[in-house]
Amino acid sequence: MARNKNLNVPNGLTLLRALGIPLFIYLSIGLEADGWAILTLAIGGATDYFDGKLARAWGQESRFGELADPAIDRLYILATLIVLYMREAIPLWVIVLLLARDLVLGLATIGLTLNSLPPLQVTYLGKAATFNLLYAFPFLLLALRDDLAGTAAFVFGWSFAIWGIGLYMFTGVSYFLTALRAIRVAR
Repeated sequence: MARNKNLNVPNGLTLLRALGIPLFIYLSIGLEADGWAILTLAIGGATDYFDGKLARAWGQESRFGELADPAIDRLYILATLIVLYMREAIPLWVIVLLLARDLVLGLATIGLTLNSLPPLQVTYLGKAATFNLLYAFPFLLLALRDDLAGTAAFVFGWSFAIWGIGLYMFTGVSYFLTALRAIRVAR
């Protein structure tokens, strides 16, 4: 009997991370239970790291993982941005900038698909950009506190956010140029 390549621990971690998205939204907006919401983000960040690491180490890479992992990363970022905006922890320009980058790359991915090309491979810098953003978000949520911990979280949160936004934009340009080159060669 053939084993389904998608039924493995790394993909299980990816699905667990996906289930954390609605839980995070409920905890942070519905209950304003910021500690639990931050824990949910931390678990999401850990599963994001370990799913890819384990998939490569155990030879369990799959098409599902290649597509779901970055899609879930984007959904986590979108959900967190919306929550942070609704809780008045970030300005609207942050959301616009990050979503514009993802929209442009979404169009590039469509262009690749229309030319029968594979999707772009996530680079180390791309992972670092996402990691910085996912690391910044819990701090920015914690920065809503009106005490010394909130002030420290504000400094750390915006430090990681600025690096993350910079890397996110840089890798976005890099991915876009890579896609354009691939499409030109394919034509």
